[in-house]
Amino acid sequence: MKRAIVLFNLGGPDSPEAVEPFLSNLFSDPAILAVPGFVRGPLARFIARRRTPTAQAIYAKIGGRSPIVEQTEAQARALELALSRDGDAVRCFIAMRCWKPFSDDAARAAKAWGADQVVLLPLYPQYSTTTTGSSLLDWQRAAREVGLAVPTHRVCCYPTDRGFVTAMVARIRETVAGLESGAFRLLLSAHGLPERTIRAGDPYRWQVEQTAAAIVEGLAMPGLDHQVCYQSRVGPLKWIVPATDAEIRRAGADGKAVVVAPIAFVSEHSETLVELDIEYADLAAEAGVPRYLRVPAVGHHAAFIDGLARLVTSAASSQTAVTCSAGRICPAELARCGFALKVS
Repeated sequence: MKRAIVLFNLGGPDSPEAVEPFLSNLFSDPAILAVPGFVRGPLARFIARRRTPTAQAIYAKIGGRSPIVEQTEAQARALELALSRDGDAVRCFIAMRCWKPFSDDAARAAKAWGADQVVLLPLYPQYSTTTTGSSLLDWQRAAREVGLAVPTHRVCCYPTDRGFVTAMVARIRETVAGLESGAFRLLLSAHGLPERTIRAGDPYRWQVEQTAAAIVEGLAMPGLDHQVCYQSRVGPLKWIVPATDAEIRRAGADGKAVVVAPIAFVSEHSETLVELDIEYADLAAEAGVPRYLRVPAVGHHAAFIDGLARLVTSAASSQTAVTCSAGRICPAELARCGFALKVS
């Protein structure tokens, strides 16, 4: 058995010149820009052109490029090592949604390797139509176009998986070591979404809240001052709240130190290295926050990788999608839960 594990993530530009096409790909996604198809392409290119200078300035602060591919490669190699203990031939392939390597690259590579089975693994712990859902549809297209017709299984989501939560708890404990209990506010920050996406039945916010609750339980810090919040708001639409920047200002007004933990990102990229580490650190200073600390992403923490390995092994032998529970975890009213989506 040759098992191909396909790791889904958003991707990021690998040079200043790649910023505009990366943004164009992002806004060309119907899950991101919900307008008629004949409008979406031209509008996406227009938005990309307008935002490119600002985005290039952001990436310039971290060397002009995103480190997400290298981060994902490290996770892939660690996962291969963990899965090789079972004796099967396993190889991980990276499928980024908006920049190289794309799903097409991963599908061609998996076919050339001779994969007998594919397991799709999102590096998004919480399911959203805008992330995992979009990547899944793109993979189906790519696999069909290259003729990769082998049994395909998938991990849907894992917002409360014990490996992910254990790794996140460990990262937080390392960061707050030495701080007095009650002297800081823990901001559990996730990427935001427009409210209309959530109203349409997307389960992302509900799953983020489950992640936050599991982390707080794992920390076992009585009286922990904490708040779930959302970052990376762009555009004119109303986004889900509370916003991370607003919570930093509130902490400053309360005289609280701030510890920010990214609970929806598993690798470092512009939203952590620039938005959290630079922009929000500056905001904290302006807001009078006495101390500002940022928790690293889980990266290739051993507990996180072991959790992914368990999910992959479970998915490989399952006829349905795999979650961090026995089946669908989302409430019935969240109609756009990804558990029932089919793969081919």
